[in-house]
Amino acid sequence: MKTPAHPLPAGHFPCFPHLLRVPSALALGLILTASAQAQEKSWLKDWREKQSNKIPQQYLCHYTATPLQIDGKQDDAAWATAPWTEYFQDIEGDAKPKPTFKTHAKMLWDEQYLYIAASLEEPHVWATVTKRDEVIFVDPDFEVFIDPDGDSHQYYEFEMNALNTGWDLFMERPYKDNCGARNEWNIAGLKTAVNIRGTINNAADKDEGWDVEIAIPWKALGEYANRPSPPQEGDQWRAGFSRVHWLFDIIDGKYVKKPKTPEHNWIWSPQGVIDMHRPETWAYVQFTRLAPGAVSFSPDPSAVVRYALQEVYYAQMDHRQKTGSWSLDFKELGVTPPAGDAWKDWKLEKTDAGYQCSVNWQSPKGVQRWAIQHDSRVGLLK
Repeated sequence: MKTPAHPLPAGHFPCFPHLLRVPSALALGLILTASAQAQEKSWLKDWREKQSNKIPQQYLCHYTATPLQIDGKQDDAAWATAPWTEYFQDIEGDAKPKPTFKTHAKMLWDEQYLYIAASLEEPHVWATVTKRDEVIFVDPDFEVFIDPDGDSHQYYEFEMNALNTGWDLFMERPYKDNCGARNEWNIAGLKTAVNIRGTINNAADKDEGWDVEIAIPWKALGEYANRPSPPQEGDQWRAGFSRVHWLFDIIDGKYVKKPKTPEHNWIWSPQGVIDMHRPETWAYVQFTRLAPGAVSFSPDPSAVVRYALQEVYYAQMDHRQKTGSWSLDFKELGVTPPAGDAWKDWKLEKTDAGYQCSVNWQSPKGVQRWAIQHDSRVGLLK
């Protein structure tokens, strides 16, 4: 892993989960130190108050029979049939004011690509990073996160700035679960483009904003998807979009970031906490070949069991923070697992690496055994 060429902005230290995306042992060490100093918080309290009661955004992604031209302008006829997402909110949701400028996105797909477009309102469009795979979020940027099978592991991240400079990463698991990014991973065949509505890096005028178009090959997404890629009719993947916005001054005709001022994180589906790497709260994207209006989004019936298992996971994070170990006692964790006909045979077991919590859950398709592990991986047991 290489150390970023750009110095890390001081404003990232109070918001350490965002800085954790930097793929270097030095940055990871700095952040884990900052985390240890700052964490008088309760992981479980944050989950219960800020995350578990938030319904993730939902999006119905339609098929296009005509490949799109990736030029940033979003003027292909097919884009007119794709709905926009809701306007982005602060990463903490209603706990913070609405973003100063509007951002929204839309998606389409065909046999070759997942297409993503976004429009970012911005009166001053600027960017500095020109080398691929450098730390893009030191600039204002647009970010994409994709977890194909929704297990919170093996997910993809892509960031780009207004100069169309990109940074693609692969994550084995979230940073909070002691994992660094695989910065050497690249999205083979990726296509991106930017359309500037104004002039970039010109502080003397006012701009309207910038637009992006992205085409991600299904072949690249299928590498760690653990499911069909391209998707089958009705398949649902988890995804997140984020925009980083920096406050600045104009000094001698140039954009200069305000010192000791953290970035704003404006995102599609709020996380509740300042950390984009909470895949369990990302939006649901449902894929369909049917025409708009011919199909509706189907809410994930497994959300209830996923959230119940996440509660155990975050309680374990608190317990380990206080004692240095995992617990095999629900009462000790302060968690009462759901009971009733839909829930049978809860187990909290030690594993070679940590622990596993599992339950038989009555799904619409029959009884399924679900589990979560110490490293946050959640899903069906095979």
